[in-house]
Amino acid sequence: MPIDRAATLRQAEKLLRQGKLDQAIAEYLRVVTEQPRDWNTANILGDLYVRAKQIDKAVEQYLRIADGLSGDGFLPKAGALYKKILKVKPDDERALLKGAETAATLGLLADARSYLNTLGERRRSRGDKAGVAQIKIRLVALDPADVDARLAGARAHLDIDDAVGALREFKEVAAELADKGRSAEAIEALRQAATISPADEDIRERLLEIYLGAGDFARARECASTAEQLKSVAARLDAIGQEDEALATLREAARLDPADTDLKAHLARAFVARGDMGSAAEYLTVETAGNNPQLLLTVAEIQLRAGGTDEALSIVRRLIDEDASRRQDVALLGCAIAEQAPDTGFQLVELAADSAVTESDWPSAAAALQEFVTRVPNHVSALVKLVGICVDGGLEATMYSAQAQLADAYIAAGSAEEARFISEDLVAREPWDRANIERFRRALVILGEPDPDALIAERLSGVSPFTATDLSLEGEGLPPFEPDPPTPPGRSNAAAAPPQPVAAPSRAPEPQRAARPVQAAHFELSKNAIDLESLLGDIEKAQKPRVRQESAEVDLSVDLDDIRNPSQAGASASDRPALDMDGVFAQFHGEASRREGHDAAEEEYKRALALRDAGQIDECIAALRTASRAPRLRFVTASLLGRIYRQRGMVPQAIEWFERAAEAPAPSADEGHVMLYELADALESAGEVARALAICMELQADAGDFRDVSLRIDRLAKVQTRG
Repeated sequence: MPIDRAATLRQAEKLLRQGKLDQAIAEYLRVVTEQPRDWNTANILGDLYVRAKQIDKAVEQYLRIADGLSGDGFLPKAGALYKKILKVKPDDERALLKGAETAATLGLLADARSYLNTLGERRRSRGDKAGVAQIKIRLVALDPADVDARLAGARAHLDIDDAVGALREFKEVAAELADKGRSAEAIEALRQAATISPADEDIRERLLEIYLGAGDFARARECASTAEQLKSVAARLDAIGQEDEALATLREAARLDPADTDLKAHLARAFVARGDMGSAAEYLTVETAGNNPQLLLTVAEIQLRAGGTDEALSIVRRLIDEDASRRQDVALLGCAIAEQAPDTGFQLVELAADSAVTESDWPSAAAALQEFVTRVPNHVSALVKLVGICVDGGLEATMYSAQAQLADAYIAAGSAEEARFISEDLVAREPWDRANIERFRRALVILGEPDPDALIAERLSGVSPFTATDLSLEGEGLPPFEPDPPTPPGRSNAAAAPPQPVAAPSRAPEPQRAARPVQAAHFELSKNAIDLESLLGDIEKAQKPRVRQESAEVDLSVDLDDIRNPSQAGASASDRPALDMDGVFAQFHGEASRREGHDAAEEEYKRALALRDAGQIDECIAALRTASRAPRLRFVTASLLGRIYRQRGMVPQAIEWFERAAEAPAPSADEGHVMLYELADALESAGEVARALAICMELQADAGDFRDVSLRIDRLAKVQTRG
């Protein structure tokens, strides 16, 4: 039957005032038992227990009240009761623990830490190791930013056999320490974590990152357990210039991952660069390369450097047959090999050039050989090949340069006859170029010519003129070749064409100088050979014009002494003073320059500019090509042609004309620099990286920091290195 709460409380109060403490406690206990959540009555009961020296019962009441209040959300009141308990019983662990939790929840961290430290000391005093560990773990929860406390808490997990908790805490603390730059402590935390779980790859990865960040590459290698980790270590070592250590680390990575063909190729290239062909072959073979073109090319390089030429050429042929676009890589490999074995390198470049020729890609074929002869200047076979390709592909400007190189190569090899023939051809084409004359002189000296300068002067004078093998006779005013009509049966060749009358000569023939027949069509004077009639100037105009007949023998020779001193025109060759080559050359140059001022080429150039302004580009191109035959106009006309072709997207033709412009003197240094820049740009757009790089370097040497040439050099050098 329920009690009367009010009556019971009045009775309890009466007994208390009468000094009957035990009886009062009994009455209050009846109320609390009947109504356990009557916290005020329970608090009075607890106080009476304290007065009665029944401390444990008092604490039990206080704890029950505090737990109830805490559960109802009245944390400050609950916290006050925990403090009340600790006043009557300071070592009560439950009150200490509950009080710490309540204080921590209220943000009273100092109070919470005080409670826990007191509890920890009590447990330590009685040897409760696990209990102390639990307190340490609780202390960590109070302030997660206290890294030192967290480390202690992580170790405390081990004291209670909580390996999972300890491992988690060590890893989290290590990450925070690493972020704060406390590498040594982070490493120690991870080391302790590693002792808990040696196979934990995440720990090893974190240790690796910390060691790399701290620059401790030896420890980093110890932590690396996978090929990828070792490669990251090697990359850092290579970045700081420790190439040997990086290579050793990569070899270790290759042992861990034998199937990594890219890594093997990298190692092979590294050993090739060091000249260690044995080690290179250890990592890359035809079998391991499979169908990877770049790897196969590396295998070919290894075999070439090791002397296995036949096997390497077989690989290269296979690559080109499968994909002709790989010929540029093959050509670059040949140029690289040429530094060690020129003839072997030429075989590769020749394969690449032949592949380009089969597709009528003459500029690419010539570019490959040009790069080769740049590295191996006097390689006769390569230069002969280059000249032949230029002739077949109509690369006139490149052909002239290649012929000059070939003449130099023949001179260096002592092949004087060949050198003489080429140098004669060059002088006939451009007699104003002293370099060509010097080549001719050197060839004559090797041949044992007693007076080479006199012979050169005689040739330049026209007494025994040069001839050139330039077959481009368009625009020279000569009629096209027409074969003789077939001879009807029964008639002889003599009857087929009746003799034509020979026109009277314009002046008396000189008996001491025999007339020479016109050269055959395949060996006629080129458009750039010495124009003897133009040298005669007004003297020729005053003479009666000759009637040109197919069967007539024409004397095209002229003695420049007759021009200089007409009074000696009738003298014999033996009576005239000895010819001075420099004088002849100077006079020839002056006569030609005066004539150029009145040449039709000037008018043709002006017409070309007008056509361009009118938008008639095709007609403009034709006019410019004609005007470019004049040496004085060659730079401006060839440069303009190069730009027009570039604008039309015809890059090979643009390169060809820019190269012609490069061979002519520029009107000013700035114009020459602009033209070279445009040539390099065209070469780069055509994928001819090596040649573009060479032009840019030449331009930088001559013009310094011209436009963005420095940036271009850096970019092109990187592209060539990757190739």
